[in-house]
Amino acid sequence: MIRRAALLTAVAVFATACGSGDTSSVIGRADSGKLTIGIRYDQPGLSQRRLDGRFVGFDVDVAKYVANELGVEEKGITFKEARGAVREQMLENGEADLIVATYSITDARKEKVAFAGPYFETGQGLLVRYTEQTIQGPETLNGRKLCSVKGSTSAQKVKTDYAQGVQIVEYGQYSDCVIALMAGNVDAVTTDEVILAGFAAENPELLKLVGKPFSKERYGIGMPKGDAKSRDAVNEAIEKMISSGEWKRALERNIGPSGYEIPAPPQITEKS
Repeated sequence: MIRRAALLTAVAVFATACGSGDTSSVIGRADSGKLTIGIRYDQPGLSQRRLDGRFVGFDVDVAKYVANELGVEEKGITFKEARGAVREQMLENGEADLIVATYSITDARKEKVAFAGPYFETGQGLLVRYTEQTIQGPETLNGRKLCSVKGSTSAQKVKTDYAQGVQIVEYGQYSDCVIALMAGNVDAVTTDEVILAGFAAENPELLKLVGKPFSKERYGIGMPKGDAKSRDAVNEAIEKMISSGEWKRALERNIGPSGYEIPAPPQITEKS
């Protein structure tokens, strides 16, 4: 009886230890049933915080799906705002376990964080006032004011590659750029076309997209460096979302109303 009691105690201790997870990894922390995920709050169709406090959009749906595949239900997710300039910092200092925030995969960012994915591909575009006639592409922006957010490389790409005479104006959020555009304080807003499409859809009589996409942006799910097993698990979740059809349904639900053409799903390239 004593040996049997000792054995049962050892089994219980082992089970508790296994269930607690390795908190140094994302999948380990997910064992607790909780994850903190960084998202944007100001991108219609992609990731937006509604007045009632709900979070909606394609990125939000991706975050929920991935979390669920890691064993975390929606009620266990804490969403935090992840503005462009602080995303790497949030992962490095542990403020967020994952970042799902139109986070383009770049070599410079991969020096600081790891990515899974991509889960979506788009291209850089331009948003202007509906009455604007002279701006038709990035090369027509010399002498004009171009807005983007702090921490983004979009405006600098225009200045470097297309219009050295452009004046760059930066704000904290894309919604601030759009307000400045409608007020006449800037002449155009640049970022990924799928983001701009959401703002154009909200204000179809005031705003429009012009020109063709002039870059290739691949959205990845950001996570701390060195967490190979978690990256593999997140990649598996993305692939399952695509193969199940939920990826396309989420895009049609959130992005489709803007008129943006739903692209083919991307190939997973960020692997361990």
